Amino acid sequence: MRWETIRKDTPLRVAPNLRDYDQECAGFAWTRARGRLQGLPGGRGLNIAHEAVDRHAASDRATRVALRCVGRDDSVTCVTYEELARSTARFANVLRGLGIGHGDRVVTLLGRCPELYTVVLGTLKNASVLCPLFSAFGPDPVAQRVTLSDAQVLVTTADLYRRKVAGLRSRLASVRHVLIVGEGAEELPGTVSLAALMADAADGFTIPPTSPHDMALLHFTSGTTGTPKGAVHVHEAAVAHYMTALYALDLHPEDVFWCTADPGWVTGMSYGIVAPLMHGVSVVVDEGDYDARRWYRILAEQRVNVWYTAPTALRMLMRTTPRTGPYDLPRSFDLGALRFVASVGEPLNPEAVVWGRDVLGLPVHDNWWQTETGAIMIANFAACDIRPGSMGRPLPGVEAAVLRRGEDGRAEVADGQVTVEREPDVEGELALRPGWPSMFRGYLHDEPRTAAAFADGWYLTGDLVRRDADGWYWFVGRADDVIKSAGHLIGPFEVESALMEHPAVAEAGVIGRPDPVAGNIVKAFVALRPGFDATSTTRQDLLAFARHRLGPAVAPREIAFDQHLPHTRSGKVMRRLLRARELGLPEGDTSTLEDTTPETSSLVRTERSV
Repeated sequence: MRWETIRKDTPLRVAPNLRDYDQECAGFAWTRARGRLQGLPGGRGLNIAHEAVDRHAASDRATRVALRCVGRDDSVTCVTYEELARSTARFANVLRGLGIGHGDRVVTLLGRCPELYTVVLGTLKNASVLCPLFSAFGPDPVAQRVTLSDAQVLVTTADLYRRKVAGLRSRLASVRHVLIVGEGAEELPGTVSLAALMADAADGFTIPPTSPHDMALLHFTSGTTGTPKGAVHVHEAAVAHYMTALYALDLHPEDVFWCTADPGWVTGMSYGIVAPLMHGVSVVVDEGDYDARRWYRILAEQRVNVWYTAPTALRMLMRTTPRTGPYDLPRSFDLGALRFVASVGEPLNPEAVVWGRDVLGLPVHDNWWQTETGAIMIANFAACDIRPGSMGRPLPGVEAAVLRRGEDGRAEVADGQVTVEREPDVEGELALRPGWPSMFRGYLHDEPRTAAAFADGWYLTGDLVRRDADGWYWFVGRADDVIKSAGHLIGPFEVESALMEHPAVAEAGVIGRPDPVAGNIVKAFVALRPGFDATSTTRQDLLAFARHRLGPAVAPREIAFDQHLPHTRSGKVMRRLLRARELGLPEGDTSTLEDTTPETSSLVRTERSV
C-alpha cells in the first residue's frame, strides 16, 4: 500500500526553526554551529554540563523550571536551573572528595529519579565520564558493562544493589565507591549514602578546563556477535545535540518537552537530558511505568508542547484506540498544548504516522540515528512534507549515501573502496561521512571493531535503506536481517508493516526460514489484538492480506502466532532470537532481551530507545 504524502501546506502554530530545508543545508557549517554555544568562561574549553545548566543558571532563565518530576503517586516536584546548578555542583564536589577526577568513569544504575539528573550533570561538570546503564538489566549484563567501562564509581539504589550488584561485587575490581540513592546504605557493607555526602558538599564548583575532544559519555550497544561495545562520545557532541534538537525536534526556549526514553539508553541521555536542557526548556520526567491513561494525563496536565517517544509505545497507544467510532481515551484529555510529535528507536510503520494525525491531530515525525552517531542524523522536519514510512532526509551538516552491497548484505569493499549508488530506489547499506560533532570516537578497548565500522572515508551503519528520487530515505532492515528468497531481497520491516495494517495484528516479527528450493521463505510471527483468535481461518486471512499488499514474491509463506514475541529492552522485536528458536540454534547474547520479571513486566515493549 502506498501512503499519501502528508502535506505541510498550512501555517504552523509556532514558526519552525528550519523553514527552508535546501537553503539551510546549503549554508550550514558545523564550525558556525559551534558559535551557538557559550563555551567555558575564560576560553577554558567546552563542557556539556556548562551548556546544559550553568549558563542558564547565570542568566535570566535561572528561575525557569528545568525538571518537572512526576512521581509514581502523581506528585510533581519542580527543579529550576538555579537549583539544578547547585545540586550538580555538590555532586561534582562529592566526586572530587572521593578522588574521582578527569576521565574517571562513573556508572549509573538508576531509574528516572531526580537524583539521576544531578549525578549525570555533576559527573560531566567534574570532567569525569558518565556511563548510564538501564536499571532493568540483570546482574550479568550489569557486571559485564561495569567491568568493560573500567568504572570507579557506581551510583544506584539499595534495592538495585541487592538484586543486581551485591552477588557479583567481587568481579567489579575497578569499582572503588558505591553510592546509594535514597535509604538503605547503612545496611549494605561497602556502600555510602549519596545524601550524606551531598549534605556535606559545597554548592559551588568551578568546572575544570575541558577540551571538546575529552571523553564525556560511554554508551554500550550490543553487536550481533561478541561482548557489548562501549561507544565513546566527547564533549564536542554538545554541538550536535543542540543543533539536532533545534532542527529535528523543533525545540523553542519556552517549550515543555517530554522524552519518554529511559536515560539508561542513548536516546534518554541525549534527548531526555542533554539536548533539551541545552535549549533551556522544561523537561518532564516521569518516574512511573507505561500506562496509556497516565501518559495522556501527563501530556495534558503538564501542557507538553514537544513529545519524543518510540514506535512501540505509539503502537501500544494505538491498541487502546478503537479503529472505528470516537477515540475515547485520547479525546478525553486536553492535548491542545501539543504541537510536535517525533519518534525514534525502531522503524515507524506508516499506520502510526497517520494515526497520530487522525487521533492526536499531529502526524508523527520519524527520525533515525544510532548509539554510534550520538545524535539524530535523518529526520522528518516540522515544516516539511511527511512521506509515511520514510526516515526522512539528512540533517543539515550530515552527508549520507547508499553503498552497493556485497554477497553478505553489507557494503561491498573492494581494495579498500566502496561504491556509492547514485540511482534512486536502489537498496544498499546506509553510510555517513564522518565529521559531525557527536560521532563516536571508537569502541572502548576494541580497535578491531572500531576499524570494521569504517571504510573508504565512510561510517558503515549496518542498516539497509533506499533513497527515493527526491532524497527521502526508507529503512529496509539490518544487513543481517534481510531475507533472500528466490532471488528477491526482502526487508522484514516492509513485511511487518504490511501485516500490522490488518486489524487483527498487534505486532509482528519476520525472519527467513531456510528452504531447499527458494533458499529462504518468509515466515512471520504474529501477536494478535484482543478479540481475535489464533485459528487457521485467521492465518489464511493474514496470508491472503499480505499477498494482496506485498505480492507473492515478498509476502510471508508461513505465519505462526505468538503472543509473547521476544523484545530488546528498547522495545524492538528481536528477530535474531526468533530465527535462533525457529532453527534450533544457540540464542547467543540475550542481555538486551526485555526483562519480564514481575517488577519490570509493566515496562516491556515501551519507549527505551536506539
